[in-house]
Amino acid sequence: MIGHQQLGSLLVAASSAIVLLLGSLHLVYTFFGSKLRPRDPDLEARMKVTHPGITRQTTMWKTWIGFNASHSLGGILFGLLYGYLALAQPALLFRSAFLALVGGAFLLSFVALGKAYWFSTPFRGLVLASLLYGAGFAAALA
Repeated sequence: MIGHQQLGSLLVAASSAIVLLLGSLHLVYTFFGSKLRPRDPDLEARMKVTHPGITRQTTMWKTWIGFNASHSLGGILFGLLYGYLALAQPALLFRSAFLALVGGAFLLSFVALGKAYWFSTPFRGLVLASLLYGAGFAAALA
């Protein structure tokens, strides 16, 4: 029979796995293929020669790639860290209000960004990850 903390660990690990998968796919799409490239080749060409207002040391294309890569790394870090804590250090994870709140705030922030700026697949994945995360803490603390 599975205990409350074990169930909580599995649910948080599932949440983490979703975010890890989304972050990993996003990183691959950032550097390989055309999924994160503009459909208009002229726009990409302009991005490669246009500078952001803050500096002339980079281009909009380089910032696009950099922002996408760092965004991906954030999801990967969350997935690895919270997956590890859920499976290898559940007592630490579930006893720490700080870790619970930081993880929840991260997920809810991504849900808000997904709703406002992204498309349905990552948004739905992050909603599911958030629900699993909350259910995991509810189960572990029951």
